Amino acid sequence: MSDTALAAPRRARVATAIVFALHAAVFAAWTPHIPSVKENLGLNDGALGLTLLGAPVGSVVAMLLVGNAVAKWGSRRVVLLTFLGYGLTSPLLGLAWSAWALFVALALWGATQGALDVSMNSQGIAVENDYGRPILSSFHAWWSFGGFVGVGLGALALGLGVDLTSQMIGATVLVALVAWPLSRAMLGDDHAVDEHKLGLPWRDKRVLVLGAIMFAGLLCEGAVGDWAALYLKETVGVAEEAAGWGYAVFAMLMFVGRVMGDRWVLRFGPSRVVATLAAVGAIGLGTALVVGQFGLALVGFGLFGLGLACIVPVAFSSAAAQSDAHAAQAIAGVATAGWAGFLLGPPLIGLLAHATSQSWALGILPVLLLSVVLGARALKRG
Repeated sequence: MSDTALAAPRRARVATAIVFALHAAVFAAWTPHIPSVKENLGLNDGALGLTLLGAPVGSVVAMLLVGNAVAKWGSRRVVLLTFLGYGLTSPLLGLAWSAWALFVALALWGATQGALDVSMNSQGIAVENDYGRPILSSFHAWWSFGGFVGVGLGALALGLGVDLTSQMIGATVLVALVAWPLSRAMLGDDHAVDEHKLGLPWRDKRVLVLGAIMFAGLLCEGAVGDWAALYLKETVGVAEEAAGWGYAVFAMLMFVGRVMGDRWVLRFGPSRVVATLAAVGAIGLGTALVVGQFGLALVGFGLFGLGLACIVPVAFSSAAAQSDAHAAQAIAGVATAGWAGFLLGPPLIGLLAHATSQSWALGILPVLLLSVVLGARALKRG
């Protein structure tokens, strides 16, 4: 493809990568404030856990609906609307005066977040199609990078005495300033031609299989996010200040895998890449859990992050390529399944740990990743 023909896809790629990064950064910047929100509202651990479910519940509901909107109007328009909505609802988190108010605020915020997730991935697929080669993993690498930056900015705001409401108003202003120019740079011709096919593609067995792969992958990701530090502190016995290294190494290797993922997929194919990485991740974490030693545990969590790195972008690309439905509808279908796994992971590990031990409970994660190895044949580009 000539440089002139690539000019529009290149602009769209840059704009979409920025949206991916900001999507993660705005969310991640909220997380350092959770302890102070808990204290200000007088919540115990159980009440906080239930309240925080607002965001994923809102996301799942929105994902069920937004696929049709993208198919009807195109991802560029829906990205603009949901991105603005994401920014405008952010200050509600700081204004909540009770657990119920925070739950509602998180549900509204999560709905715009989930809708933006589907629409920006749909735009990513459109850009990838114009490039004619895999590039979706690079967008998810930018998402991971945005998460790192967001956590740092949230912690910095806390250190400077900036409250959550003021911080999120700043996020609203930033989003309002960049939403229009970023969306204008995106591709605008990915709406459905046949509107009679609108609807979630649950009858498509290929989407169901890909949804199962996403379910397993995001269940593992959610579980590690909540339990890596606890496992290192309470089972391995490391100091509290060192316990966070488990998730840090996990996230770092996931980022590396996403940076390299497009090149690997182009050279070896999506099935082989996901299966190989998943096998390495399963063996790495499984071995670490058996040995129970700090250094090996860090290696295990790192390899597990690498093993999960390409599942989400490859599953999205594969669903869009294989489904008879519009790309956004296929993405919405597998994304909903993935979020269900992300929600189920932490409480499932908690129940199993209570009944057995943390090592045995976390042992389900390598098993799930091995199931991804077995199902990886379903991951194709068309």
